Amino acid sequence: MLKNDWRILLVEDHPFQLFATQCLLESFGFTQLTVTDSAEGALQKMHEARQPFDILLCDQCLPDLPGLELIQLASHRGMIRQAILLSSLTSLELEGLRKQASEHRLPLLGYLTKPLKQTEFRNLLTLALI
Repeated sequence: MLKNDWRILLVEDHPFQLFATQCLLESFGFTQLTVTDSAEGALQKMHEARQPFDILLCDQCLPDLPGLELIQLASHRGMIRQAILLSSLTSLELEGLRKQASEHRLPLLGYLTKPLKQTEFRNLLTLALI
């Protein structure tokens, strides 16, 4: 059974995509959302948080740090429990990133292509160990 009270940190540098994804997550029933438009902003919000975020949902192509590197930093610092990459990269490129995450034992549940689709998002969340 999925919990809609998971604390989600959404990181997306494109203003429209950030707003649209936030609206979609809220329409899916997720209410504990924190949003930011950069890796730097994400690290700041994670630092300020009293507990780790349950899910880091981030764009791979952030201008200040690739999403996978953000996941690695946040994971090693104990700031997140699980992560999902959200990107418009090709499936082949995203699969390569998934393999890198696996090799480095990062808590990456998988990746989703933009725009976010509820069924695919919830399917990945079923893998979460939260």
